[in-house]
This record gives sequence, C-alpha cells and structure tokens, in this order.
Amino acid sequence: MSNNNDYQDNSFNLYQAYSYTLLLQVEKKSFSYAVVYKNRLLVSAQNCDLTELADPRQLSELLSATYKKVIIGLPATGLTLIPVSLFSEEHTADFARFLDVKADEKVLVQSLDDQNMIIYKTGDALISAVDRFNLNNSVYAAKGWIKAIAKSGPPNNNLYIEVGESTLQFLNFSSGNLRFYNIFEFKSADELAYFAAFVTEELNLMPLDTTLVLSGDISNGDKNMTRLAEFFPKVELNNLQVLELPGQLAGHKLLGLASLSLCGSSEGY
Repeated sequence: MSNNNDYQDNSFNLYQAYSYTLLLQVEKKSFSYAVVYKNRLLVSAQNCDLTELADPRQLSELLSATYKKVIIGLPATGLTLIPVSLFSEEHTADFARFLDVKADEKVLVQSLDDQNMIIYKTGDALISAVDRFNLNNSVYAAKGWIKAIAKSGPPNNNLYIEVGESTLQFLNFSSGNLRFYNIFEFKSADELAYFAAFVTEELNLMPLDTTLVLSGDISNGDKNMTRLAEFFPKVELNNLQVLELPGQLAGHKLLGLASLSLCGSSEGY
C-alpha cells in the first residue's frame, strides 16, 4: 500500500481530541488511521506497522488521546453472511461452525446492513492489538465501504473492488440491495484480473456491460488498472467522498478508511 495519503491539517490539535473521531482500519500486517472533526479529515496515515498499534511509540500521543469516538475496522480470516430474518443470537455458534475457527481466532457477530448479519473470525493477535480501544468500538472492516456505496444508488452492472495490501473485496448490488460480497487473497495483477473475471461470470454479468469501480491501493495507469482494462472496457476509480478531503489526497485510496466514519460504535454482540 502506498503512503501518498499521509496528511496532517494545520488545525489539528490533540488537546481537542475530545471532539474528534479516531478511525482505525486494521489489516493482517499493517493498519491505517485517520482523525476526523465533524466531516473534515484532520490526519491520515496508511501502511503503519501493526506493532505500533499494539505497543505505540512514534504514535503514542495520538493513539493514547481521549477521543469523542473511536471506530475500529477489523478484517476477517473467514466470514459468512446470514439474512437478518434467519439470524438468532442463540444460534451463533452453529453458524460459526462454517468458518472452521482455529484456536487463535475469535468469532464476531455484527449487522452488516439492514438485511444481513455478518459472522466473521479474526486473529487473536489483532484483537489484542485493538483491545485497549475497547472491542465494542469495532465493526467489520468493510462495513463503511459497503454502506457508502449502498447510499450512492449503485447500478446493477457495477462491480466494486477494494484493493488491499494482499486482499481483494468484491461488491455488487441488485435494485439497491446487497447481492454479492466476498474477499479473495491475491499477489499479482494477473490474479486480480482472474478474480474479477471469475466474479463477473458467477454473477452472470457480461464484461462488455460491466463497469469496474475501483478503490484502495490502485491508481490510473498502474499495472493492476492496466491489466483489468485488457478484459473490461469500463474501468474507473471510485469518486465517492464521505469526508471533506484536501485536494492533494486521492479520495479513492482513502475510501475504505474514511467510510468507517459512517459506522456507529458498540455494534457487536
């Protein structure tokens, strides 16, 4: 993940932290953070060493400040979606059996949107890293991203892709309702193109009629974008903006992190 979205506004003052919101987006080996006041980005940094989250040194003052709100986006090593109409908390353990939970993993259950619950597992090490911020302040990492896109009125033939440091997230809607969401691990532009083609075929979408809308660690003209364009004639960067950003920042790179601001705290079970 690139670092060209590291930013600090001149008005940022940690003595005012009690009126700020801290956003933390955790990945397997790194994390990103942002500090927000109302709807304006004050600070952001990406690709930070995960050890700094568990035992902060350079970021000690920033991470130990008392914020008005903290929202933590946690990743999944496995997940399943359950319609709200079929979900009951007492059967969580039954649903979790589909995830093959290991001894060093924890299962979390939250609402993903109005129609779906998400049951997902994540590593104990990541849970420990954010425990000091209160796990009740955590949401599934992609919840904000999904919510932001849902609010934009997504067309049925748009396939949304969030490119992470080692993962791809795919999202599609039908008549405004979540139709498909999944995560794949990837290592190359070829794998990105393969999974895009695979998901498109699974959804019975035609590549010529499908628009790929990209966010995360991707840029116009890079190898990932170029490879996708060989198979899909309509490839574009996601121009959604959920926070007020300075002009020098690439909004699509910050979308996943910034969208956490749309999520409330204390959403877990």
